[in-house]
Amino acid sequence: MSQLTLVTGAGGFIGGHLVRDLVAKGIRVRAVDLKPLSDWYFRSADAENLVRDLRLVESCNEVTKGVAHVYNLAADMGGMGFIESNKAACMLSVLISTHMLLAARDNQIERFFYSSSACIYPAYKQTNADVVALKESDAYPADCEDGYGWEKLFTERLCRNFREDFGLKTRVARYHNVYGPYGTWDGGREKAPAAVSRKVAMAAISGKHEIEIWGDGDQTRSFMYIDDCLQGTQMLLYSDVEEPLNIGSDEMVTINQLVDAVEEVAGVKLKRNYKLDAPKGVRGRNSDNTLIKAKLGWAPSIPLRAGIEQTYRWIYDQAKAREEGRPYIAAAA
Repeated sequence: MSQLTLVTGAGGFIGGHLVRDLVAKGIRVRAVDLKPLSDWYFRSADAENLVRDLRLVESCNEVTKGVAHVYNLAADMGGMGFIESNKAACMLSVLISTHMLLAARDNQIERFFYSSSACIYPAYKQTNADVVALKESDAYPADCEDGYGWEKLFTERLCRNFREDFGLKTRVARYHNVYGPYGTWDGGREKAPAAVSRKVAMAAISGKHEIEIWGDGDQTRSFMYIDDCLQGTQMLLYSDVEEPLNIGSDEMVTINQLVDAVEEVAGVKLKRNYKLDAPKGVRGRNSDNTLIKAKLGWAPSIPLRAGIEQTYRWIYDQAKAREEGRPYIAAAA
């Protein structure tokens, strides 16, 4: 019988995909999330699915018993619109991080993965759209995204301290803008690829060929498709890499180019209305993948156009079903 693997945040976008991928590989999985099971994006009948509040140390102790490996993805988070207006809520994810590390130590977990974020990188290195790609050593001197980024950087340090003081094998990934189907696409927590896909889908469905874009559209990002995220995450957990590692695409595009890609998939061309006072984050961000290539011999490679096609098609189907009053997917059994 295979060792038991725990995925926290399993009812969310990345966690749900990860559970499904691990189960498909024959790995025994305990899946945990705060949300009711009916709200999970994926729910595998072959996993042990638990609803628990991991802000409580008692819950963390319970779910880590008998576990060999942990993927700790649980956090209160969302896109830029959410994290800029919910800084305290994002900071309070430190309760999950701290209690999960304590439980992992006490229950002798073999390997512990923590999902950090590119939001830990200093704002002063991201002031231009034509940004120099961010390498791992750029994290200090620190000037993180307020709230969300500081919690992530603090937990990175905590993982390091638990490794050095208690011998816990911690692995830390700095995710760069993960996207794909079966994730948040409306309601305020969605990230740019899902938000743009929804807006284009709604324009196509309604016939009102306009789109609102946050900022001037010239801000730059890279976007990593979920399949690349899953591969990099699992490779990192089982590697000997102790320092934080970027897991992100290095295909930098402007938000306008992201809209171009979604429009191309949808077969529409929309009038663009720019909301200059909307939350927009840093001016430019891209992932430097030199270190991950050196350490793992691999880097994310799925082109934006290929991933956006899958993402848009799924979001269009959900939006169309919602508009027609039919059931639309919020969770998959």
